[in-house]
Amino acid sequence: MFARLLREPLVHFLFLAGLIFAAYGLLAGRVETEEAIVVTPAKIEQMASIFARTWQRPPTADELKGLIDDHVKEEIYVREAMRLGIDQNDTVIRRRLRLKMEFLDDAAAQATPPSEADLAAYLAAHPETFRTAPQVAFEQVYVDAGKRGAAATADAEALLDSLRKDAAFASSAGDPTLLPPAMPLTDRQGIAQLFGDDFAAAVAALSPGDWQGPIASAFGLHLVRVTDRAEGGLPALAGIRAEVEREWLNDRRETLSRERLDQLLTRYKVTIEPFNPSAGVSQ
Repeated sequence: MFARLLREPLVHFLFLAGLIFAAYGLLAGRVETEEAIVVTPAKIEQMASIFARTWQRPPTADELKGLIDDHVKEEIYVREAMRLGIDQNDTVIRRRLRLKMEFLDDAAAQATPPSEADLAAYLAAHPETFRTAPQVAFEQVYVDAGKRGAAATADAEALLDSLRKDAAFASSAGDPTLLPPAMPLTDRQGIAQLFGDDFAAAVAALSPGDWQGPIASAFGLHLVRVTDRAEGGLPALAGIRAEVEREWLNDRRETLSRERLDQLLTRYKVTIEPFNPSAGVSQ
């Protein structure tokens, strides 16, 4: 009887179905294995701290639970998105990942602060980066050539004589203008931005002391008295330490970035396939 049961097609079907079910259970068990999502006290404290900085108060118990639930949801969605490959070929995600890799270079550059010897050597190797341009401080009295016409130059020269006799007269002399009556120590480029290149060049050549002019600008004529000068040059490290350290760190960051990229490139075989510029690049 047992032998006859073994020959029954129904028995064969049930046996195969059992094997399939068992195999499916094993495979499904592997696929459905739970992944661990651990929300640490440090993470909870970070979320609460961000909430407090944003809203100027600590979160309530319900709000904190909402923050934790949202973090868990985000973690699940991120993992599932990566599992489905949604993160692939996404320009925004790729840029953020690159940015985070570059942050690693920033952290490495700042991990070892430069010594005084490092900064001194960097300053000596890059003097042009820190060299200051000559600066001039001056007062100016404006003569409106458009309003005075042909008499502008004669009026300016007469006004110059009055200023040389009584410098206090400068506060009320000249024509109205939006240009500043006095400029602090400023380099030639800064003066040119307000008064023009020709005026800046003329003022840069003046010596401190008495009123001089008239000097022409795009606005009219000016009587000028240079009140101070500072010659350009390479400052001492103590006076520009912050600037030198900033440039040193930038240089260090770029160096580490190049070294890291060169090291990573050894792991890859880069192939650039032929490209026809006429197909997608304007000439």
